[in-house]
Amino acid sequence: MSKNIAIKVARAEKDLTQTALADAVGISRQTMNAIEQGTYNPTLKICRAISKKLGKSLDELFGE
Repeated sequence: MSKNIAIKVARAEKDLTQTALADAVGISRQTMNAIEQGTYNPTLKICRAISKKLGKSLDELFGE
């Protein structure tokens, strides 16, 4: 897996920390970090929650 820069950029645009985004979607900060680093493959439910919180589509954040 490669790093997910799109989530990090979108999170920064919303002025959210990893902790704040993780809390909003119901996961740990460590899991959020692993998603951004590309070492954890999140479930569709988590992907949808992240997309909704960041106001982006699934394709924008998780598409190839």
